[in-house]
Amino acid sequence: MIEPWASEEEAPPDARVPGPRARVRAFLRWLLLLRGSPRAIAGGVAVGMLVAFSPTIGFQTLIALGLATLLGLNRPAAIVPTWLTNPVTIPPVYAFTYYLGSFVWEGPKLETVTRALRVAGHELAALDFLSLRDQLDVFLRLGIDVFVPMWIGGLLVGGLAAALSYPITLRAVVTLRRRRAAAAERRQREQAGGPDAA
Repeated sequence: MIEPWASEEEAPPDARVPGPRARVRAFLRWLLLLRGSPRAIAGGVAVGMLVAFSPTIGFQTLIALGLATLLGLNRPAAIVPTWLTNPVTIPPVYAFTYYLGSFVWEGPKLETVTRALRVAGHELAALDFLSLRDQLDVFLRLGIDVFVPMWIGGLLVGGLAAALSYPITLRAVVTLRRRRAAAAERRQREQAGGPDAA
């Protein structure tokens, strides 16, 4: 059904889909509210990024949670990036990881794998969130000649994403916490009516 609004600006606030900037700002605000050191939060995001590109749909959240716990990293920060791969994003993400991995471990043609991944995405969308075994079976049916290159490519892409996300997240959390602390200090001075109050 087409909505009756002529433009997105006319739509009520709850009907608008947030743009990329709004999503990034919301994610940064969420990161800021997490407990733990900036390093633990950044490490959690990095672990989540590494796991997100592995062909372990259905187990990604558990793997990220386990690794974050084992390494003493922020668990919620590790879980959220794993949602990058979902039934909608599986075909392009895993086709790309397969493509990269196929340079190391040769497998079927990319077009064949992409079609199979689209079917897998539809099957996964129809499954219950907690039917982990069925989700894994969808990928195992693709075969070892597809699964191994996806793992290789997933480790390459996930490793790069982890290496990039760690310093970016660390800097963002440190900067945002400093700004928040400075704003709180300013408000406190203003409320106290001290000599530095503006």
